[in-house]
Amino acid sequence: MALFRRSKQQRRRSMSTFRAGLIALALISLLAYFGFTKSNPFASPEQVTAVFENANGLKPKSPVRIAGVEMGKVKKVVGIPGATGAAEVTMEVKDNALPLHTDAEAKIRTRIFLEGNFFVDIRPGTPSAPILPKGEPIPMRQTYSPVQFGDVLRVLQSDVRGDLRTLLAEFSLKGLGGGGAEAFNRTIDFMEPAYKSTALVNDALLGENPDRDLQRVLRGQQRVAAALTVDPAALQGLVTNINTTAGALAREDVSLAASIPALRDLLRTGSPALASLNDALPSLRQFAVEALPGVRSTPRTIDAALPFLRQTRLLFRRPELRGFTAQTRRQIPRLVTLNRRLRPLLGEARELSSCANNTVLPYLESPIDSTEAGNDMQEVRRQINRSFVGLAGESRTNDANTPWFRIGAVSPTNLTGPTGRVEPLPPVGANTPPSHRPDVPCETQVPPDLAAPGAPGGSFNTFNDAARRARTAKVQKYFRSDKFKKMAERASRRGQKKGAKR
Repeated sequence: MALFRRSKQQRRRSMSTFRAGLIALALISLLAYFGFTKSNPFASPEQVTAVFENANGLKPKSPVRIAGVEMGKVKKVVGIPGATGAAEVTMEVKDNALPLHTDAEAKIRTRIFLEGNFFVDIRPGTPSAPILPKGEPIPMRQTYSPVQFGDVLRVLQSDVRGDLRTLLAEFSLKGLGGGGAEAFNRTIDFMEPAYKSTALVNDALLGENPDRDLQRVLRGQQRVAAALTVDPAALQGLVTNINTTAGALAREDVSLAASIPALRDLLRTGSPALASLNDALPSLRQFAVEALPGVRSTPRTIDAALPFLRQTRLLFRRPELRGFTAQTRRQIPRLVTLNRRLRPLLGEARELSSCANNTVLPYLESPIDSTEAGNDMQEVRRQINRSFVGLAGESRTNDANTPWFRIGAVSPTNLTGPTGRVEPLPPVGANTPPSHRPDVPCETQVPPDLAAPGAPGGSFNTFNDAARRARTAKVQKYFRSDKFKKMAERASRRGQKKGAKR
């Protein structure tokens, strides 16, 4: 009975059927809500901010996709004061969608072809780039807004539509028509090597350091584009001129078609030159590197040279060198006349110099043999100076009859005996002068020979005859030689030319 009573009390304390059904219905509703909405109240999503140039009607709760998978929703869209149409979009993304890198990109795309229902497409960026710091927005240069159909219609005004119509007509009728499509098909066979070469060029354009060189190129292109947009009128004129050039080329299509084979031959001929140029590029690159210090020092060199250039410019003023040049220019004809008149004198001076070099100087430097101790093989220039010593012994006196000359002489007693010698011996004919050739120029004359034999005093004639015969044979041999004949012919020709000029 006690057991029966406890079970009855427990039944009184248990939950009623209505309450249990109500709780089950609430649980099923919650599960269905979370199942269909896929929301997790216990999750803590991360917030990502991006700045767009134009939000294009993006609304909160719009989906956020990464690699085509929905990874979050737009939390809020706030316009930026002072920037027309620009907005800052805050998004909540799941933890597994992170991290985002500094080169991440965000694009607003349309879910319907024409209008409406936008979503945000995020590209996380390259893994090698640094991670985007928390709270830092994706900058506007890395975000993109969709092009609306109305923007397309606004751009396609009547003139643009006319140009587009002309482009399509030219491309369809003249580009592809008249055999253009067949020619394009034939070029497909040559596209593979062209693509290969293009790939090599593109790889070379990346530079030696793609992480920096390509960025420098892009910055340079950005500066060029910014410079082009500074003057829209000039840019419009450039486009007009390009259009005019294209029209001129289109009018000369026959000549242009004839030049294509010549261009092909030019490329075939120019390929070796381009290969040589490619081989020279490493050396040129090294030269450019080596020349950088000189280029850097050029401004300082120019600054240092400017004072000198200023002084040089002052030096060439009219009162300075310019006036001196004017005076000299007036005197140049007189100097030319003087040079012409000096030609005979210079010719005589040349003959005199040649005579001194070829005849007089060798004569003065020629040695003279002698049996006297300390006087053997002495040059003529020394012997001539010693001859004045003998003249110093000359003296003269006067008496009632005539002047007397006293000179030093050799004692006759010294000429006898084995040691008695006379040097040099006198010639056989004391009154006969040495041979002289006035028809031969001095420069080709035989240098004088002062060497004379010495002998005992009693044998003058024998030695004199032998010396005379030897000297005569030597002179005759020289005058019969080819060397003397050639020199005589040259001298004769020079004399004839000189007489003709006079």
